[in-house]
Amino acid sequence: MVSLQDQLLKAGLVNKTKVKLANQDKSKQQKEQRRSGVQSVDEAKLAAQEAQRQQAERARALNAERDAAAQQKAIHAQIVQMVQQNRQPAGKGDIAYNYTFQNKIERLYVSPEVQGHLVAGRLVIVVLNGATELVPRVIADKIAERDAALVVRVKQSSNVVDEDDPYAAYQIPDDLMW
Repeated sequence: MVSLQDQLLKAGLVNKTKVKLANQDKSKQQKEQRRSGVQSVDEAKLAAQEAQRQQAERARALNAERDAAAQQKAIHAQIVQMVQQNRQPAGKGDIAYNYTFQNKIERLYVSPEVQGHLVAGRLVIVVLNGATELVPRVIADKIAERDAALVVRVKQSSNVVDEDDPYAAYQIPDDLMW
């Protein structure tokens, strides 16, 4: 097979210098295409690396969310276990003990002995899954470390007396029922 250039040379339509110039132009174009092709390969490689980095970032975020959810579930299981193991009976009392939970006043009927423990702070109310349970203060402190929103904090009355208070001599008992 004879190339087109050779045929044109034999026919006398072109001379050797024109063929040489055409070959040089052709090699320059090929060189530029290789360079631009290498650049496009680099750009494609960079785009692929960027996509891989974004995918890894998304995977890390999803793993972090999954780990946080698993940790919350484990903490909740620990709280449930502590409450079940350490719950105290409210007694068969008919004394209404009022407490505040989530800006609502709730009522729990307890025996006089349990009321004394609640007022003294030895027992604490824990609301878990809508159920009200009584647990010792030590356990309530451990539960509060994990989730403070479940523990009902009873405000202890302060014994600080104002000097100008005309009723300072009259003490109000903590277990006063209205």
